[in-house]
Amino acid sequence: MTSPAHIAMFSIAAHGHVNPSLEVIRELVARGHRVTYAIPPAFADKVAEAGAEPKPWNSTLPGPDADPEAWGSTLLDNVEPFLADAIQALPQLIAAYEGDEPDLVLHDITSYPARVLAHRWGVPCISLSPNLVAWEGYEKEIAEPMWAEPRKTERGRAYYARFGAWLEGNGVTLDPDRFAGRPDRSLVLIPKALQPNADRVDESVYSFVGACQGDRTAEGEWQRPAGAEKVVLVSLGSAFTKQPGFYRECVKAFGELPGWHLVLQIGRHVDPAELGDVPANVEVASWVPQLAVLKQADLFVTHAGAGGSQEGMATATPMIAVPQAVDQFGNADMLQALGVARQLPTEEVTAEALRETALALVEDPEVARRLKEIQAQMAEEGGTRRAADLIEAELPTR
Repeated sequence: MTSPAHIAMFSIAAHGHVNPSLEVIRELVARGHRVTYAIPPAFADKVAEAGAEPKPWNSTLPGPDADPEAWGSTLLDNVEPFLADAIQALPQLIAAYEGDEPDLVLHDITSYPARVLAHRWGVPCISLSPNLVAWEGYEKEIAEPMWAEPRKTERGRAYYARFGAWLEGNGVTLDPDRFAGRPDRSLVLIPKALQPNADRVDESVYSFVGACQGDRTAEGEWQRPAGAEKVVLVSLGSAFTKQPGFYRECVKAFGELPGWHLVLQIGRHVDPAELGDVPANVEVASWVPQLAVLKQADLFVTHAGAGGSQEGMATATPMIAVPQAVDQFGNADMLQALGVARQLPTEEVTAEALRETALALVEDPEVARRLKEIQAQMAEEGGTRRAADLIEAELPTR
């Protein structure tokens, strides 16, 4: 029996980064630990519902409902805001935890202050990765080519200089790349099947615990309509949803298919009126209880975010992957290579392409067989309980 400890979790205000951690937090609280969760106010209620004590701090990053364009389009556009946010967040977090230092730090991969604070407090630090992790050779194969041009620019050099100075000023001797990309210990909250080059991942550092999915009834129920022979869910997640043209093609593709029912999640940036006439077999919502729908769906049209990809595999639902940004392209490649999805680039999405791909997928017995096989493998990865066991194993003995 592990004695109760104070565990501090750190993340940013983004659904794809907070949601994967919540069941782990709930389990740690159930085991008697006190869990604090440093999070911007927009997510305070969500983490409190999981049993954690919110430690609110103010972020300069675009919020969970921000227009996707707020994140910019280049590599430096994407990374600079995280460093700037970390620098301004650190003093807030030092103050929030003064006199209440934890025994162990957990953090999302986007939370740079967490690793600095763990160093400052001299406590173990565990990264909770909601997406793929680095393998042996990752830097040479991916990171260095990706950064080659930006690092030659004045802006790129300034970014690295600022990052390095911030780390040095806080007593951290790691260079920025290693600090951001190579944790000392990490729990990977995706199935191993989704990890590229999984055979080259150092499992003394990275433990794949798979999807940590608990009871989602609080998100709402969904009932398959009587008479629906096939149900298709279309969702581009929570961030990259400003795609009215794409949604119109989906309505055209599935609204005209006899026996099919379309559940279309359009997010907050599209007005349903932009979709034109919507047939009776199409339900449109800004948000749906995704897992509840997937448990009854026959097909999932997804942006291939890590959360959606693993929920599709966990429910053995064939997928059409339409990646929009960041890791989604790699996830889409993996899903296609696993034989459980077909990938369609956004610019090639037409009603005809969607319909043709959908009919081929749902009628393919090999796709169904692969999904069942992966679903069984995922069930053996341990999920929430194994994640909590591994966290407890890192707690300092007292």
